[in-house]
Amino acid sequence: MGCITQKDIAKVFGVTAATVSKALNDSYEISSETKKRIIDYARANNFKPNPIAKKLKLGHSNTIGVIVCSINNLFVTQILEGIYEALADTFHDIIIMQSHENIENEKDCLEALVSRGVDGIIMAPVSEISNIDRIRDINENTCPVILFDRIQSDLNVTKIGVQEIKGTFEATKHLFSIGRNNILFITGDKFTDRHPRLKGYKSAYQKFDVPFNENYILTCDLANPDAMDAKITQTLTELDHLNMMPDAILGATDTITIRTLGVLAAMKIEVPKQIAVIGFCNTDNASSMNPSLSTVRQPATEIGALALKKMVEKLNSPQNSIQMPETILFDTTIQLRNSTTLETTYKY
Repeated sequence: MGCITQKDIAKVFGVTAATVSKALNDSYEISSETKKRIIDYARANNFKPNPIAKKLKLGHSNTIGVIVCSINNLFVTQILEGIYEALADTFHDIIIMQSHENIENEKDCLEALVSRGVDGIIMAPVSEISNIDRIRDINENTCPVILFDRIQSDLNVTKIGVQEIKGTFEATKHLFSIGRNNILFITGDKFTDRHPRLKGYKSAYQKFDVPFNENYILTCDLANPDAMDAKITQTLTELDHLNMMPDAILGATDTITIRTLGVLAAMKIEVPKQIAVIGFCNTDNASSMNPSLSTVRQPATEIGALALKKMVEKLNSPQNSIQMPETILFDTTIQLRNSTTLETTYKY
């Protein structure tokens, strides 16, 4: 069957093409019952909106831009799954762009999406300050912006993430409970001291009065895995020579946590006997690693789905309505496996 048009649908229901257009765009002006009937019929009969014509006629394209660090990232893949799941309930399309953890690339992504006339942008910034003035300008003057995952900026926009402080606090607390107090925290080099994952790690030391050493904070280039491996290897070697070898490692991202296991294996360091490992990681293969990896897991699919739903709500709200920005934080879950399986020696 060929594609039908809005006029075809209007004839079936005895309404105007304008009414069909409003129903397909989830307008508040059309009753829920009428919208459902029209949308169900459109889907069943292969209706495909024309984004270019829509932009010219209505001033919007039903296209949402999404900026992520890399589609090869496990966490990002799950975020996109959530976005696509939520997208199925709408007539919107998405354009995905990758910053590759580079501030200039991120700026190019923003300009490309604006030039394509997207109705809104969902993004995880490279850092809390990257392109902040341009993002603020776009949100105030061009189209709404929603942040996910990396939500520490001062931007007055809706933000969706997780309880990061609690996640690293609980992971650090677990390491303390198995007698591991010298914890190397590895994070991205574009994250500042304000980052909540670093705050959670430090606050556990303060809460339980465990001596803290700034030498156990390591930053790496998230965009360069080989350089990351080299820096972790070099740091561990230097700490070993100073008789300061850590007895645990806490990774702040999926890439860091997974690659740390590989670095330790290459250095012939036994996990968890010599160094226990835990970190933020959403891989479904954590149980298959050697040893199986203890993780702080984020509900990535739910984050992606909610980000898309919140954007569609913004786009469908009456133009004169005021929507206050929200900050929505999901809980993380700690999944303990063999990389931290040691006898509990302390209770906190």
